[in-house]
Amino acid sequence: MNSFADEGPRGSGGVHCTKYTCQVEVLAPGQPGASQTDSSGGTEGSSSSDAGDSENKNVCTYKLVDPQPPAGSLDWEGHEPGDGAVYEQTCGWGGLDGDTIVRMVWLAEPPEQETIAPVVLAQRAVDSMTLLGPDIASPRMAGRYTVGVPMWMWVNQSATTYGPNTASASAGGVTVTAIAKVSKIVWQMGDGSSVTCVGPGTPYKGSSDMAESPTCGHRYSKTSAGAPGGRYSVTATSTWTIDWQGGGQSGQLEEIRQSDTQVAVGELQVVR
Repeated sequence: MNSFADEGPRGSGGVHCTKYTCQVEVLAPGQPGASQTDSSGGTEGSSSSDAGDSENKNVCTYKLVDPQPPAGSLDWEGHEPGDGAVYEQTCGWGGLDGDTIVRMVWLAEPPEQETIAPVVLAQRAVDSMTLLGPDIASPRMAGRYTVGVPMWMWVNQSATTYGPNTASASAGGVTVTAIAKVSKIVWQMGDGSSVTCVGPGTPYKGSSDMAESPTCGHRYSKTSAGAPGGRYSVTATSTWTIDWQGGGQSGQLEEIRQSDTQVAVGELQVVR
């Protein structure tokens, strides 16, 4: 493992490294579970009982300084150029008002190459997409609908609400690209029925008269008068299917998002 000179108190957190960058989870000094370093470089009083407390943990990042400091610089900590290397250390201690400490440290050996599964990078890419629930265009909360009359349902399409949405994530020399798109939307209509639509639905046109929607629709058989607030609660749940590839692998992930609206359904009024 690498030697660390004058890098401050260290805990028992994990180490995650790339070619020139190393992330180290440590415990804030004085917190339960933090290791105490003696003058010989050993540790004592180490405990892992609070290792899962995120408020006490810290992540330090090590970046190779380029170009390296000149010979005689204090950053070498008594070593000569070519004997190890100088890195920029950035630490943000958890629980201490978010303070960030940046300083130069000397390492005897370069950080080891980090190995991250491509599927983990795929999930990172998905997390960066900000996928949302359906952007419901119809039924509208302000609209009024009638028992027995076909209701056309559709959603507005955007990268975050329907797709396609593309993002990439990289680490350790590996890049994974993911493409997400909604594969289906399940509508819970509030009257005990559900409708599954495999597309965004078809916007209604006045010339369609009383026709059924060709892609996504519903016909209420009773009014919403007995529902809370006199409206049916409608929930649209989208299934995002994500295809990813990179690092010599490929696969598929799935994410679920939902949106809600309310609709008032009344009876057809006959004028005599």
